[in-house]
Amino acid sequence: MLIELQSSDIPRMIPLAGILNPRTEVIVLKARLAELFTYANYQCFGWEEEDKLVAMCGAWTLTKLYSGKQLEIDNFAVSEEYQSKGIGAKLLSEFEQRCREQGFESIELNAYVKNDAGHRFYFRNGYSIVGYHFIKKLNA
Repeated sequence: MLIELQSSDIPRMIPLAGILNPRTEVIVLKARLAELFTYANYQCFGWEEEDKLVAMCGAWTLTKLYSGKQLEIDNFAVSEEYQSKGIGAKLLSEFEQRCREQGFESIELNAYVKNDAGHRFYFRNGYSIVGYHFIKKLNA
């Protein structure tokens, strides 16, 4: 079942956030999640199975010149024991339906370069690669 997550859900979100960020300390993940919830254009959703949070995904609402009003998916993670069971596809489908109903023109996301399973998942669900995502760490 799709649920909207709140900052009070951060403790339940940490194991999922750690899947994508295994080298990031828990205290840092908690602080970053708490900050995300302070932004007006950010929402976070989860998927529960038998009252257990098994997937999560952040979502940013924004408008870009090349794609119009869009939802940018962020930190999409499914618990390892629930991967390949259709949970991710259900969560993505719910997002897509909500976006259509709310007049969004596109959905965008970033996937780590070495996340081959994630790439296959997004391709299966109709997504395509249109560019590269670059980053420069300022305090490294």
